[in-house]
Amino acid sequence: MTLDRPAVSTLHDALVDRLGSAIVDGELGAGSRLVTAELSPGSSRGAGREAVRVLQSLGLVRVRRKTGVEVLPSTQWNVYAPEIIAWRLAGPGRHAQLRELSELRGAIEPLAARAAATHATDAQRQVLVASVMEMARTEHDADGAEYLAADIRFHRTVLAASGNTMFAALGAVVESVLVGRTRHELMPHDANPHAVRWHQDVAFAVAAGRADDAVQAMHLIVREAGDAMASAVSSE
Repeated sequence: MTLDRPAVSTLHDALVDRLGSAIVDGELGAGSRLVTAELSPGSSRGAGREAVRVLQSLGLVRVRRKTGVEVLPSTQWNVYAPEIIAWRLAGPGRHAQLRELSELRGAIEPLAARAAATHATDAQRQVLVASVMEMARTEHDADGAEYLAADIRFHRTVLAASGNTMFAALGAVVESVLVGRTRHELMPHDANPHAVRWHQDVAFAVAAGRADDAVQAMHLIVREAGDAMASAVSSE
C-alpha cells in the first residue's frame, strides 16, 4: 500500500498548495509579483490573504506596500519546513532535494545516535526497541502505513533521545523525508533486510549504551536510504 498525496480540504489550503508548488518549482520565479485579488478569481479575498500569510511564514514571499506580494529567491526560503520539502519532492527539484536531505541526515543522525546511547531515557530505549520490532513485523509491507509509522517513530526518538534540542527539532524534516519516500513510491514493498537489521542494531546499541556501534549502524541506514531513493528516482 502506498500513500496518496493528501487532499486539500479548503480553498485556503488549495491556494497555498498551488502557489507554493509554483514557486518552489520555478513557475513563479524570484521577483514575480502576485496580486492578492487575482489569486483566486471569484472567491473570497480573505482566502487569498491568508494563503499569502502562510507563504510569507515559509519565506517564499514578502509583502510590500503599494507593490504587492513579491516572490523571494530560494536563499530566503525556510528549507526545513515540511511543506517546502514536500513540494520539492513532488516537483522537478526532487533530485536536488533528495541529495541535500541525504547529506543532512548523514551529518546529523549518526551524531544523534551516538548521543542517544548516553542520554536516552529508559522510556526512549523501550520506544526504539518496540519500533524496530514493528518494522521487522511489517517489513514485507514496507510501503504501507504501519511500517512508515514505526520508521518515523524510530528516527524521531533517536533525535529526541540525543538530548540535543537542535537535533530533536529536525524530527519533522526527517519525517518529511520518510513520508515523501513512501508517498512518491520510492520505498520498495519489501524492505531491504539489511536496513531492517541496521535499525535493530541502532536500537539495541542505544539500549546498551554502545555509542560506537550505534553510530556505525546509523551511518549504514542513512547511506542505504539515500542510495535506494536516488536509484528509484533515476529509474523513473
